[in-house]
Amino acid sequence: MTTPAISTTFRTDVCIVGNGAIAKTAALGFAQDGHSVTLLVPPARPAAASGAASAPPAGATSAAERPWDVRVYALNHTAHSLLASLKVWGALDLARVQAVDAMDIRGDGDQGGNLGFDAFGAHVGTLAWIVEDSNLNGALDAAIKFSHNVHVVTGCAVDLTCGEAGAAVRLEDGRKIDCELVVGADGRESWVRGQCDIGVDYRMYHQRAIVANFSCDKPHHGVAYQWFTGADGIIALLPLPGKRVSLVWSAPETLADTLMDESLGELAIRLAEYAEEKLGPLRPLQPEEVKAVPLALVRPHAIVAPRVALVGDAAHAVHPLAGHGMNLGFGDVVDLLEAVKGREERRGIGDERVLARYARKRKEDVLLMQIATDGLERLFGANLEPLRVVRNFGLNLLDKLPAVKRRLMAHAMGKSTL
Repeated sequence: MTTPAISTTFRTDVCIVGNGAIAKTAALGFAQDGHSVTLLVPPARPAAASGAASAPPAGATSAAERPWDVRVYALNHTAHSLLASLKVWGALDLARVQAVDAMDIRGDGDQGGNLGFDAFGAHVGTLAWIVEDSNLNGALDAAIKFSHNVHVVTGCAVDLTCGEAGAAVRLEDGRKIDCELVVGADGRESWVRGQCDIGVDYRMYHQRAIVANFSCDKPHHGVAYQWFTGADGIIALLPLPGKRVSLVWSAPETLADTLMDESLGELAIRLAEYAEEKLGPLRPLQPEEVKAVPLALVRPHAIVAPRVALVGDAAHAVHPLAGHGMNLGFGDVVDLLEAVKGREERRGIGDERVLARYARKRKEDVLLMQIATDGLERLFGANLEPLRVVRNFGLNLLDKLPAVKRRLMAHAMGKSTL
């Protein structure tokens, strides 16, 4: 990465605010299309405070030696195609990427429903790919380092002004970035969104996602498991390479407190009730690590403003039960790049109509995912016997409707049809 020398003002086509995978992917996408890009990242914080993936230990070079991230993503075909087009997918450590060949979803109670998806039924080679945060960001960082059109600036933004002539981002130290378009990729509590006075609807789920990694005695065969447990929340075990799985337990806050106070060995014993039949005993991967992430539904009233486009969690945050929060962000990048690339010659990249096309294109996809994830959380979070019977019946019925299942799988994979 290169950082421009400090100056009072410098000019770029696009200023992207953020330091996550979506921000970096957007930077590479705009650069590939011939635009000059400034990626504005906040000053580094200690890994424990920022939630960043820990660096590999000194001398650890093989996949077997490096600790496994507790933060992983289930990337769909849209994400895969975008990263491949940017030459990022091939730069991943593919020995640490696991294909998801099937999904096994279970309802709650003794007569719990069952819903299954598989790559064969979807007529694809795989449903999704499980990728660690450090693996993804490492490949993106390497690509940015060799991209001549991307400059990385570290600093705290304090003011954003937008007008007909363009936009300007002023930094705490007095520097200023002039640009045609500002892309807010700065997360759920987006500073860019706040500067644009875009209202937000929040729904706190009063849950936290407990994430940790385990080894399993039996092979997982590329199957992702999910249990809707009712009162105890939603448990997902995602396959990792070898006999390993990654846990995402969306637990009510009281239970989450208990889980965080317990050892990972005790957590493995809890999971045995659900997973031992399929995966055998679970054991914590070493070194042991567990994190808890508060969950909320975030719905901004708009994803564009004059000279500004929001992407990723700045534009929407959904419940992780479907594992598609990151995929929505990659979809944002794809549609924003297409809107800019397909603009009329007379229009600039920050033109109001260009951004309006991006907003319209994203509306249906994002709304469907918000409705689906929020609706499922409400349905399966209610601990009432009549609802338990209905939802388990619904899972079993859906499992017997192949046409409907294909449509659901197509949407989840980012495809129009299967």
